[in-house]
Amino acid sequence: MGGGGGGDGEAWADQEQGNGGGRGGEAKRSEIYTYEAGWHIYGMNWSVRRDKKYRLAIASLLEQYPNHVEVVQLDESSGDIAPVLTFEHPYPPTKTMFVPDPHSVRPDLLATSADHLRIWRIVSPDDDDAAAANNSNSNSGSVRCNGTAKPSVELRCELNGNRNSDYCGPLTSFDWNDADPRRIGTSSIDTTCTIWDVEREAVDTQLIAHDKEVYDIAWGGAGVFASVSADGSVRVFDLRDKEHSTIIYESGSGGGSNSAGADGAAVSPTPLVRLGWNKQDPRYMATIIMDSPKVVVLDIRYPTLPVVELHRHHSPVNAIAWAPHSSCHICTAGDDSQALIWDLSSMGTGSNNGGSGNGNAAAAAATEGGLDPILAYTAGAEIEQLQWSATQPDWVAIAFSNKLQILRV
Repeated sequence: MGGGGGGDGEAWADQEQGNGGGRGGEAKRSEIYTYEAGWHIYGMNWSVRRDKKYRLAIASLLEQYPNHVEVVQLDESSGDIAPVLTFEHPYPPTKTMFVPDPHSVRPDLLATSADHLRIWRIVSPDDDDAAAANNSNSNSGSVRCNGTAKPSVELRCELNGNRNSDYCGPLTSFDWNDADPRRIGTSSIDTTCTIWDVEREAVDTQLIAHDKEVYDIAWGGAGVFASVSADGSVRVFDLRDKEHSTIIYESGSGGGSNSAGADGAAVSPTPLVRLGWNKQDPRYMATIIMDSPKVVVLDIRYPTLPVVELHRHHSPVNAIAWAPHSSCHICTAGDDSQALIWDLSSMGTGSNNGGSGNGNAAAAAATEGGLDPILAYTAGAEIEQLQWSATQPDWVAIAFSNKLQILRV
């Protein structure tokens, strides 16, 4: 099922110089690696462990109870992406995420969200308790390749945020706090966000965060998170003051281009479905409006008014990822099969702006016809998932149809 570097698509096209490879000269096809799964891919995440380079988790989207999770890894010598671990999962995972542990001081954990939050432990063949894990857990799976034992998996815990029932509102997303890896925040269609202490396997805090379904959650620090909802708002919460939240943006009001109807009256809010918080400069975040081709970039110091709106997609945007190594670059991907990389340094973001981010840059960009991306990549189908590798920032991964591709930027 693996694919080499000569697979689908061309390399990044440099949008500032017309045609070309985005890295100067001809497109480098060897900078693209493709893996074809046996099912439609939805969830996807890079491992951040420095001893597990080019490792990702992917999850299926099948309209049935049994679904699948695979851990795959690129073999640099052969150029093939191959599965190292596969196991069954109840319901389609809405998100998968490895523990934010680049230096491997914690167990090798993978979290998934669906009906519940599940934490899985990946057990290497040379771990002392590998045999015990295989024998004690019926849901553990492993792959043997050429007679070599591969890792196995055990379900470490299954966390249900509803204290009064075995059933809970399906989880739409979650985020693992890289500043405090004991904490995972989940978002649910039942309007709540739940903060878990995964070491104690207990709820730390549960908040009614919005008036409608909560679609995504992102940490901005050890005790600060934000969420987006079907009520059209971005809200920021500080765990030191759980009674209050700050509304940073609302899709039905403020400075957005969809904020008013023809008669000038405010329109009803459109759901916000994804949220990305800039880890290099936490003053900035970006959100996606449901079924919209635009991406809204926000400065939390200036609520309601976007810093800039990115308008170069031709179909709804599905995923956003801030660069892990740069405060002013973001990648967006959508139903137009395009992954676009943007340089926002001229828009008041990044380290060169002297902290003067405000609406002026956005207004200027709108007058000039809007900001253009600096790089573009065209995939073979609608891109549903996008992840920028935190420990290997030269690499971006996208998922479309049943294919995973990793692309060198």
